[in-house]
Amino acid sequence: MKSQNNNELKIAFLGTGQMGTPMASRLIGAGFDVRVWNRSKERLTGLIALGAISAITPAEAANGADVIITMLPDGATTEEIAGGAGGAVASLTADAIWLQMGTVGMEWTAKLQEKARTAGIHFVDAPVSGSVQPATEGTLIILASGPPQAQLVAQRIFDVVGRHTYWLGAAGAGTKAKLVLNNWLVDLVEMVAENLRFSEALGLDPSAIVDILADAPTGSPYAVAKARHMLDGDFSSSFALKHALKDALLALDAAHQADQELPMSSQLIPTWEGAVADGAGDLDLSVVYRYVGA
Repeated sequence: MKSQNNNELKIAFLGTGQMGTPMASRLIGAGFDVRVWNRSKERLTGLIALGAISAITPAEAANGADVIITMLPDGATTEEIAGGAGGAVASLTADAIWLQMGTVGMEWTAKLQEKARTAGIHFVDAPVSGSVQPATEGTLIILASGPPQAQLVAQRIFDVVGRHTYWLGAAGAGTKAKLVLNNWLVDLVEMVAENLRFSEALGLDPSAIVDILADAPTGSPYAVAKARHMLDGDFSSSFALKHALKDALLALDAAHQADQELPMSSQLIPTWEGAVADGAGDLDLSVVYRYVGA
């Protein structure tokens, strides 16, 4: 597949939620021919205004597409929308490319890859590292893995939505890397919340501790930013708690398959599940500050 111009490459974008919308917006702005589908049709309004074509079904979106991109919340939904009977994959021609960019875990990635193989299309496993702001700015990190013959076309798309693409090998490696990165992230947020509570218990001003960490090599910019949001009570979502919890559970499943223990992650699960059950799932994962030590 060798399109000379972006507008010659037809893309079906499935899943225009919090991350998918800014990613699709950037592709439209870069001149790609983008057809969009989402269960909640109101999420399509802004993209249509930018020039996207709205599809009634996933199959309609994929009909005639060179590339489909799935940015959906979990593996079961991705299989239903893309790989199920009457789904998007069935509408693709041989040698089309499927960029699977949601975080679905190792088991689902293998299932989706097999569906692509059966359909005769190229499967690129390429979850992203970053939240809404990087998606809007086009500065996501792409954790790509898949067949070499798909990389040239895939890279043209990744260059629009991300600032750096890491090609990690055969499909599946991207998902494995994403699970490691998100496990790191959830452990870091839990550590921040616990230590803010620790400083309060000692009678210290936690904001002073955060100021010190901002000036110290141990205080990463992400941790400091999350700490400030926690203390400000600003839990507007850039990465919803329910999705962070899902990813933590996927990481634990992957660790179990690899005979590896993740004791820090295992310990935080009950508190995070309790927060979701309390109705905090759609808030930013930094909301766990409310629940740690409660």
